[in-house]
Amino acid sequence: MPRFDAVLFDAGGVLVLPDPSVLGPLLAYYGGDASIAAHRRAHYAGMKAKSDIDAGESSWDAYDDAYVAAVGVPATDRAEAAEVLGRTRYHATWRWLIPESRAALDRFADAGVPMGVVSNASGQIEAMLARHTCQVGPGDHVEMRVIVDSLLVGVAKPDPAIFDHALPAFAEFDRERIAYVGDSVTMDIGAASAAGLHPILLDPFDDHVGADFERIASLDEFADEFA
Repeated sequence: MPRFDAVLFDAGGVLVLPDPSVLGPLLAYYGGDASIAAHRRAHYAGMKAKSDIDAGESSWDAYDDAYVAAVGVPATDRAEAAEVLGRTRYHATWRWLIPESRAALDRFADAGVPMGVVSNASGQIEAMLARHTCQVGPGDHVEMRVIVDSLLVGVAKPDPAIFDHALPAFAEFDRERIAYVGDSVTMDIGAASAAGLHPILLDPFDDHVGADFERIASLDEFADEFA
């Protein structure tokens, strides 16, 4: 039997990433690797850097510094490159769909797993996901029971109260049997734990070895539980 009755997902870092087709050329100017693979790696390096200093949602300097270093910007140009990245990487660029995550959502849906999204966002997340990933209720993509955008509900992770806007859609389940998958120790693991959910960190590059919370390398790995 699966351990969980339902699954909630963060959006950034779990379903989508900052668009490498935008950030690749931006940082190539400074000598950075423009490949999608390099920029995928850079995102999780940035999230690890934020976690290491327990940076909140509004603090992205550590992320930007780690990101430009991860794509290979030389040390002499990193400060400028990080500043430019910080000015360019805004909410509208969080739109690049992680292909294996999209495929995994189909597997969850095929297994009949109730799902939802809870994201720190800027009012755009539901419309963006509806283009290629998921929507509330039946539609062209994977069905979600709820999609919560922090700007629209007025509360953001790590405040666990953000989940109060999602959990009524899963009222038939005990909280401890609802998993929440995110990519931030501070924002996601902390908030989900405080809300009584089961937190899982998406950690595809094994950046958090020895952590005292559950980690997975991909959503596809997690979907195996429900097959």
